[in-house]
Amino acid sequence: MKTYAGIDLHSSNNYIGVIDAKDKRLYSKRHDNRLEDVLKVLGKFKANLQGVVVESTYNWYWLVDGLMDQGYTVHLANPNAIQAYDGLKHTDDKWDSFWLAHMLRLGILPVGYIYPKQQRSIRDLLRRRLMFVRQRTSQILSLQSMITRNRGLNFSGAQIKRFRDEFIDKLFSDPHLVFTAKRNMATIRFLDHIVSEIEVEVQSQVKLKKEFIPLLTTPGIGKILGLTIMLEIGDIGRFFKAGNYSSYCRCVESKKTSNGKKKGENNKKNGNRYLAWAYVEAANHAIRNCPKAQRFFQRKMAKSNRVLATKALANKLTKATYFIMRDQVAFDENKLFQ
Repeated sequence: MKTYAGIDLHSSNNYIGVIDAKDKRLYSKRHDNRLEDVLKVLGKFKANLQGVVVESTYNWYWLVDGLMDQGYTVHLANPNAIQAYDGLKHTDDKWDSFWLAHMLRLGILPVGYIYPKQQRSIRDLLRRRLMFVRQRTSQILSLQSMITRNRGLNFSGAQIKRFRDEFIDKLFSDPHLVFTAKRNMATIRFLDHIVSEIEVEVQSQVKLKKEFIPLLTTPGIGKILGLTIMLEIGDIGRFFKAGNYSSYCRCVESKKTSNGKKKGENNKKNGNRYLAWAYVEAANHAIRNCPKAQRFFQRKMAKSNRVLATKALANKLTKATYFIMRDQVAFDENKLFQ
């Protein structure tokens, strides 16, 4: 009889649940995170095992790779898309593992994309770059607010990155403010160096594939953002429509309506946060460099606010780049902003 396995994965342990085609529970037990222990358990059911479901937690690489190397059919469950019955009063790891296996048996499992192992490390390196960029932005904003609060002056981020210690000495009269500002600048320069090193390393290891080169015709998308998009997508063919891709990039509104009225919000986190960041970055650059994008942004901002207007432009860019990648055409601002 066919069998199905679900693994509820945690940082130091996992819970394995195995069922048959009639939902009979054949095995349930918690194990430490050792691949040999998992393989020993699943080996008992391998002959009839239709698939193993692993929850897409932050630490799934070792388990999914190990199971696939041993010939198992592995499904990566998307936890943000899994819906459990709201009337349940009690759930635990045991229930979760059987629920994963049960959804696989019924063919209703929302799966995540198992990114090819070969380029996963370079993709993760670009993800670390995002972390350092955010930390640098935090330091710039901190220094901006201190200058505005104490001097009533407003400098852009680009201007602040060019500050020299001599200028800071003249900017503040209080020695404590000078000390703080110099520490901010030292951190900004250090993070600048790390970001640059990552960019050099990434570009020495991977190049834009032919089907992604047209991305560079899009205003706001340069080599690094192009590589980020390429490495996060993997294969544009896995998205059936432009709307699916835009949703995956977290660029569509999340809301729940009934009888024409808003009744709440759906899951905002369902999608790829790195692509969401990449397209917001692209939108901010496009606002500065593309007149038609700037006019679109201004119209949206007049009706809402800067954040929503930027997100609306990012949404337009996701749909444009979907067709650019799928159809291998160059960016056409007249089609996008007609």
